Amino acid sequence: MENYLYLLINFSCIIIPLLASFHPKLQFYKEWKAYLPAMFIVAIVFLIWDELFTSAGIWGFNNQYITGIQVGHLPIEELLFFICIPYACVFTYFAVRTHWSDHFLYKRSNFIGQFLLTLAFILAAMNFEKWYTLITFGLLVITLAVWKRVNDWKYLSTITFSYLLILPFFFISNGLLTGFGIENEVVWYNNEENIGERMATIPFEDLFYGFLLICWNVLLYEYFRNQLYNKEKRLTPE
Repeated sequence: MENYLYLLINFSCIIIPLLASFHPKLQFYKEWKAYLPAMFIVAIVFLIWDELFTSAGIWGFNNQYITGIQVGHLPIEELLFFICIPYACVFTYFAVRTHWSDHFLYKRSNFIGQFLLTLAFILAAMNFEKWYTLITFGLLVITLAVWKRVNDWKYLSTITFSYLLILPFFFISNGLLTGFGIENEVVWYNNEENIGERMATIPFEDLFYGFLLICWNVLLYEYFRNQLYNKEKRLTPE
């Protein structure tokens, strides 16, 4: 049973959002046409990053908790991670955007963006020799800078609020993956390549890695959604 732990964590993260996608008041399944291409594009980028870091020994996987099916250096469970986790996150974002638009962070994108950009820049600059820290915060700096220029951090406040709602589940699932409550880690990290600070068993960088993952998925999802809307509008007879 231990060999299925990572698989079960993935399944546990997606099953409720997937079933709730068909709820009459949500109907997120109608968004799949815009969401799925976004998810696959982001997954490809993150999996390339993942493959490079795994082959370099920056992180890796414990055979005790995986089925043994691999693609390159990555277990099949890691590929499924980039399907299950983004789906749960973007579903939450969609539900918040649709039914909870008056959340307390609403219209605070500028403050959030400035804070994250400053923090990410400082941490990247201070840890230039640590690959996980540098790449995570460096990509966050680039993402926020380009995002600000393109559409002034549109969606950022709702993404941040959605991520805060997800955090308890993040700490449970990522805690298990990094060894909380189990004999060994499912995913191990080379602490020479990160700042060494942990939230219980979770590397500090993981918090921002997850945020970066949801940002890319939401931004591309919204892009494809707008493209589909504009296409349908052009095809609609006057």
